[in-house]
Amino acid sequence: MPDASMPNDKPNLPPELIPQEPAPAPEASPSDFNIGEEYGTARKNLPPAKIIGICLGIVVVVVAIFAFLQRPKPSAAGSIDAINAIEIPGQNSVMVAVNVSFRNNGEKPFWIHTMKAELGTPSQTYSDDASPASDFDRYFEGFPALKQGTITPLKLEDKIEPGVEDKGTIIVSFPVTMDAFNTRKSLTVTIWPYDQGVPLIMTK
Repeated sequence: MPDASMPNDKPNLPPELIPQEPAPAPEASPSDFNIGEEYGTARKNLPPAKIIGICLGIVVVVVAIFAFLQRPKPSAAGSIDAINAIEIPGQNSVMVAVNVSFRNNGEKPFWIHTMKAELGTPSQTYSDDASPASDFDRYFEGFPALKQGTITPLKLEDKIEPGVEDKGTIIVSFPVTMDAFNTRKSLTVTIWPYDQGVPLIMTK
């Protein structure tokens, strides 16, 4: 029988004073953190594709205009003044004397490096380098009609000073009949200078 005089190991305390066992920690729930929301996406961060396309188009146009304005320009300007063609018998070819005139509008001498002519017909294009000036007398002797209307031969290595105008004749030949030459679409003379990257081009 228990001794009533012995003290109670567990005194009767009010419930609010009795120590409570710590509640178990709640289980971690899956995180709602979305790294895509944190850093964003291309759809959310970039402007609409239509606006990007318009901006790129504007940039391309500006660059094209700048390149066009900054492109190298020929330092000389000229024209084809007269054309005299004769048919070479039995060869289906023509020999052509072309008078040209041009002016050096640049700031340094225009040294003639190469000269050529190009004939455009409805069906084909032909080109030929200008004959050396030393051959002119031989051509005129063989084809006197070719000399009609010609002037001083334009020669390789000719030097045209700034602000000076020059005139001369070049002689070329093309493997076409006289009828084909007379119905040509165009005749173009191109003169390349030595130290300049842009040629002088004259068309008639």
